[in-house]
Amino acid sequence: MIFPDYIKHAEGSTLIQCGETKVICTASIEDKVPQFLRGKGQGWITSEYGMIPRSTGERMVREASKGRPSGRTHEIQRLIGRSLRSVVDMQAIGERTLWMDCDVISADGGTRTASITGAFVAMAMALARLKRQNLLPKPPLLDSVAAVSVGMVDGEARLDLNYEEDSKAEVDMNVVMTGREMLVEIQGTAEGKPFSQTQLESLLELASLGIRQLNMHQREVLRENLGTVDDLFQSEPLTIALGNQQ
Repeated sequence: MIFPDYIKHAEGSTLIQCGETKVICTASIEDKVPQFLRGKGQGWITSEYGMIPRSTGERMVREASKGRPSGRTHEIQRLIGRSLRSVVDMQAIGERTLWMDCDVISADGGTRTASITGAFVAMAMALARLKRQNLLPKPPLLDSVAAVSVGMVDGEARLDLNYEEDSKAEVDMNVVMTGREMLVEIQGTAEGKPFSQTQLESLLELASLGIRQLNMHQREVLRENLGTVDDLFQSEPLTIALGNQQ
């Protein structure tokens, strides 16, 4: 479930809940870009990710107190940013930066995939605000994006693994895919013995099914919140995933 407008002051925000995993995603707009993009007429999207101390069974030490983010956190932040940038026309948003903050308040597996799925909706809401203010020359979105975890547990392909399933999975995989079922990223690992191409294909098919459902929910949430989303997309959005539903 995705709950919009969760944070009062953010340009776009959601609370996404997938089982017992809950992530707050916020979008903030800054009217400047990093140094390497200045004067190029295009924007940037970046992400920060974190887990609050009691999002897990035992208290975690805040990374701020350690002085720097862990390698895992850095990798997840880059994944979220890459995933969101893959579906946005950077020229269309102008020299602005969208800061996407994903804060895990309850972790039970799949926090990075939930972050991507919820962050897309928060980002779309922020871009809709710019569109309403006539600050965008054309629709900014090329497609939608969502992500899900899949894995082989006890020899069976499973979708959206929780922590218990993930900890004993023979294969663990995160899949990021657009509304038109174009792959953005696949992160897959054999935790024990290698897995076959047939198993890989079955996991990707299962992930595709899950992401179609997430895409439909994303669009429903945006429609309920914004009234229409078609003017945010440069072409008909989610045509494959939604079967041309309006």
